[in-house]
Amino acid sequence: MDFLVLGAGVIGVTTAWYLRAQGHDVRVVERQPGPALETSFANAGQVAAHISEPWANPQTPRMLPKWLLADDAPLVWHPRASLTQWRWLAQFLRECSAQRYGRNLVHLANIGLYSRTALKELRRELGLSYDQREGGILLFHRDPAQFERAAAAAKRLAARGFEREVKTRDECLAIEPALAPIRDHIVGGIYSAHDETGDAQQFSNALARICAERGVAFDYGTKIVRIAAEGDRVTGVEVERAGGGRDVLRAGACVVALGCATPAMLKPLGIGGIAIQPVKGYSVTVPIADEKRAFGIGLHDVSKKMAFARLGMRLRGTSTAEIGAFDTTVNERRCKALVDHIDWMTPGAGRAQEATYWAGLRPMTPSNIPYVGRTRIGNLYINAGHGTVGWTQSCGSAKALAEIVGGRRPALDFPFAGME
Repeated sequence: MDFLVLGAGVIGVTTAWYLRAQGHDVRVVERQPGPALETSFANAGQVAAHISEPWANPQTPRMLPKWLLADDAPLVWHPRASLTQWRWLAQFLRECSAQRYGRNLVHLANIGLYSRTALKELRRELGLSYDQREGGILLFHRDPAQFERAAAAAKRLAARGFEREVKTRDECLAIEPALAPIRDHIVGGIYSAHDETGDAQQFSNALARICAERGVAFDYGTKIVRIAAEGDRVTGVEVERAGGGRDVLRAGACVVALGCATPAMLKPLGIGGIAIQPVKGYSVTVPIADEKRAFGIGLHDVSKKMAFARLGMRLRGTSTAEIGAFDTTVNERRCKALVDHIDWMTPGAGRAQEATYWAGLRPMTPSNIPYVGRTRIGNLYINAGHGTVGWTQSCGSAKALAEIVGGRRPALDFPFAGME
């Protein structure tokens, strides 16, 4: 079958790969001049299969009033005169119940582990290199009460197969010696030894090149105007070329992997209810000055809700969630706080004066569960809404979607779209 994949972020590129591996002819359409130049460009760099948690949890409603009214909080809400945004917020609050949180947590772990396995297989098969490290991810705590709760939860989840190990302060420092300068601030940590880090943009570019070598066509600099349909079938996609002029690309089937733009693209087709909101986040990338002082694994400072990764000779830091912000303007104060935090954790490790700043939009669903699978239109599929864990879930989502296209049920417990 001829497939059009809309979007060339890490989700779109992996989707193209797995569809091509199933023998389909694939064309990827992307408005940017290359792959992974938006949400996938400078994300946290963490492939976190078993420590990713839904943002909507039983503790969140208590924290929301404090967070939403403080400009420097980890979660900020930009209210708009939008019924869609308010409906999303109501759905988000509903997902905070203990029952829904528990269900969503298991689903996230299932697709995360499935995806991490697929990534490792793909890396071995293709010899991919993208500044990856397999040292695990450590969540370190600075608040004793918070750590006690997290440790109790980790032990309960470990009994259900979640790869979370409770670590003492000394064990945290043995795992990541670079944290020695803040030893007295750490009370303990939660460690996922089999998770890893890597540059999602490098990965996407490397895989896109191999896709092209194996027959996948990439139309970069091409704006998607609308999806054309007749009856209950998609017939093609109307596009606008970089030099001007419009064209209609014909295909037997289509996958929408457009992140935050997905709901607007599907709505004219009568496909509503796609609850994806843009959640703006910031990242900094700091060149390493002293490799002996730099951390080498993925880190989370739980108290600040900041995430960090080592990417070759660079240190990446990410933070903040601004709900409803559609722009990607960089807030320099927030980015500088990340750079300062890296210097606080590992003094002298990075060249702070050479840090680069970035902001991107995460396509968030209220439950943190992405839309992967069929739509009500027979030859139209969706792979979007992965929020902060698109890099973690990319290979698994794409592999599962290719299975669904082939008429098979993917081998994991997950609420795939159109397969309830």
